[in-house]
Amino acid sequence: MNSIKLERINSAIVREVSYILANEVKNQKIDFVTVTAAKTSSDLSYCKIYVTFLKEQDKKEIMEALKSAKGFIRKELANRIDIRQMPELEFVYDESIEYGRKIEQKIKEIHSEE
Repeated sequence: MNSIKLERINSAIVREVSYILANEVKNQKIDFVTVTAAKTSSDLSYCKIYVTFLKEQDKKEIMEALKSAKGFIRKELANRIDIRQMPELEFVYDESIEYGRKIEQKIKEIHSEE
């Protein structure tokens, strides 16, 4: 599958999963989840959905809630996105934002020492 089509599918998945999480999943733990990216395999069998959230201390509970809502989200995606096969979904905590915060903090510390 060409990369432009995969990018379009990934973009649609991010948009739709964000909407589904914000408006249709009835779980309070998932309220402040932000979808940052989606990476679908070229054969459309698998999709990693990268998420982040405000309450990092509740990471385990939130990831469990996402895992339990996975079937509902996949079914909703199948109704909204017109692709041959809806990939199996996996939610992954996006470490890049946390990493960025740590780097930013280190830079501030260095500047305050000068």
